[in-house]
Amino acid sequence: MLGPGVPSTGPAVPGSSHDGGTAVNEEQHDVMATGHGFIAALDQSGGSTPKALKLYGIEDNAYHSDKQMFDLIHQMRSRLITSPSFTGEKVIATILFEQTMDRAINGEDSAAFLWKQKHIVPFVKVDQGLADAENGVQLMKEMTKLDGLLERAVEKGIFGTKMRSFIQEPNEAGIKAIVDQQFEYADKIAAAGLMPIIEPEVSIKSPDKAKADSLLVSAISAKLDELPGAQRVMLKLTLPDEENLYAPLIGHPRVLRVVALSGGYSLAESCRILDRNHGLIASFSRALTEGLTAQQSDAEFDAKLGSNIDQIYAASIT
Repeated sequence: MLGPGVPSTGPAVPGSSHDGGTAVNEEQHDVMATGHGFIAALDQSGGSTPKALKLYGIEDNAYHSDKQMFDLIHQMRSRLITSPSFTGEKVIATILFEQTMDRAINGEDSAAFLWKQKHIVPFVKVDQGLADAENGVQLMKEMTKLDGLLERAVEKGIFGTKMRSFIQEPNEAGIKAIVDQQFEYADKIAAAGLMPIIEPEVSIKSPDKAKADSLLVSAISAKLDELPGAQRVMLKLTLPDEENLYAPLIGHPRVLRVVALSGGYSLAESCRILDRNHGLIASFSRALTEGLTAQQSDAEFDAKLGSNIDQIYAASIT
């Protein structure tokens, strides 16, 4: 929920002083720093797309190739983004899958449509999936396509990026390795003139989630203190077990915004936990699309989406 602890806008630079910034970036920076609302996470990749489609009411036998699958998920995302309820009034940003960034919505590049038609700041997911588990965590696979993706993102008017790691156990060495890797890539992303969202997700099924949360906060705080000059990052973290655990991160001068992922909690439970955490806003995926199906009429779809948005917005700003 938004409060006095939200940091001021600072320089009109997405990630660091490497980028001089444009008028659009200045305005988008202000939206991300102080805007009232939340981030919609619409960045399911190949591995999670079948589940997302199934929840949307489209079974596996409805498509027979990756192309058909990705066409269907783009139709779902386009329907959601073009719905009347989906506007910058409550949704301040959206995280896109790379293929969504490269496609069009209503005949316009997806990022351009979001900003020009909806006044929603566009981000793009840049990681290439997770490596095998080691020390209770899964680091990100090496990002072999990052340079080209960052170039295209800048050209298309993307404001920032998101990259996800996964923490299964409260292993201090593993968590430090994840945070070190995230900040190493964040520096490269900032150098390209984009705002990096660092997402080291803690599993809600972790045997001691509270300890993992605490170790993660300590590791992130140490890296934030090392950031040079005006460089800033955003953080996307699992809803914490301990109320207001992320307060030191939210108030840190090197953090533009801290957002929360739902991590498998229901919409109601996600909003209940979020509402108790001052200064934290949502970046939900499954919770946002809960109850939306391909079989609904456009009016039914928009009514349900609007209800979900209202609940998440209220928990993000109360």
